[in-house]
Amino acid sequence: MAGDLSRLSLNQATTKYWSLREAVDGCVRAGIPAIGVWRDRLAETGVAAAARLLRDAGLHCSSLCRGGWFPAATRAERAARIDDNRRAIEEAATLNADVLVLVCGPAPDRNIRAARMMVEEGIAAVLPDAIQHGVTLGIEPLHPMFAADRSVITSLHEAIVLAERFDSPHVKVVIDAYHVWWDAGVYHLIRRCGARIAGYHVSDWITPLPDVLNGRGMMGDGVIELRSLREAVDAAGYRGFIEVEIFNETIWKMPGDAILSLMCERYLAHVAPT
Repeated sequence: MAGDLSRLSLNQATTKYWSLREAVDGCVRAGIPAIGVWRDRLAETGVAAAARLLRDAGLHCSSLCRGGWFPAATRAERAARIDDNRRAIEEAATLNADVLVLVCGPAPDRNIRAARMMVEEGIAAVLPDAIQHGVTLGIEPLHPMFAADRSVITSLHEAIVLAERFDSPHVKVVIDAYHVWWDAGVYHLIRRCGARIAGYHVSDWITPLPDVLNGRGMMGDGVIELRSLREAVDAAGYRGFIEVEIFNETIWKMPGDAILSLMCERYLAHVAPT
């Protein structure tokens, strides 16, 4: 396929039913140079074996997903989640991942303000581990419709302010077009991120939305101005990989190689520099 795929990365969520080995082999066949790894698939393979697999295939690990999920009802649960994030940091270091993506988690009760404090406390607790292992923590804000069940960090502004509080090169933000495209201030906020951008994810917002969680569209099938957002991210100084992360049952039912072929075609048509 003609075109520059040098910044393209496959987030494993896009090929949900492939194992890590299948996804790696698919990337090699398609000429995709990087992959975003999910921890459930990593656990199936084993961390050391996965690191060898990526290294032998010549693939870069653009991210490990996910850490975070800090808020919990009890002190013991919060401690257990912090310990899990410490393990995730070690896994990210072994994979030489560009970023450990933090999906920060919902409130365990109705107190969303307290949950946001738990997120900040959780990041503070694991930051020394991230520094020790040379891992970047990337706070990913989710669309507000996920506030109740996935993350109390629901805007790019919140994520930036939180990252700025730590004033550390090991705490940054991950921008996902699906979650931020609607924000009237998104271009100003991207500029404000500057060097704090640790990752950029793309998919599309299709209407009507077929499902809250598994309703993301392939690039070009929806309403997001993907190229202008990518240009803004580039203008802010980001030069890393662009992950395609799609949750969609219809796409998942396609043969894996067909998903990657369409993904490459749409990336070049709607995202990549022209």
